[in-house]
Amino acid sequence: VQLQASGGGLVQAGGSLTLSCASSRRTSSNSAMAWFRQAPGKEREFVAAVSWNGGNILYADSVKGRFTISRKYGDHRVYLKMNSLKPEDTAVYFCAAGRSSIATSGSQGYSYWGQGTQVTVSS
Repeated sequence: VQLQASGGGLVQAGGSLTLSCASSRRTSSNSAMAWFRQAPGKEREFVAAVSWNGGNILYADSVKGRFTISRKYGDHRVYLKMNSLKPEDTAVYFCAAGRSSIATSGSQGYSYWGQGTQVTVSS
């Protein structure tokens, strides 16, 4: 499974961006998918995850109320709508496809990773 993330860019604080992630195989439609991010000098951290059918969604506390993860049932793509962006959201964002259909916040639950897309939020 190959994952291709896109949609990153430079935005001012308070602005919005939408990231998308496409999988190379339709079988990922049965997998949970997630977004993680890694800021310079920091460890990779969980952002959001969605189960295979969109029925279960998890968010990191730092993005609750501002970010929305979504996917269509049976679709092999996942989106991350980011509103009210802050400078501390600056990071490389990675999408991941899970080992199972259940959404989880742990990176060990994901077998496949995309190459990342840079999000930079200026103050």
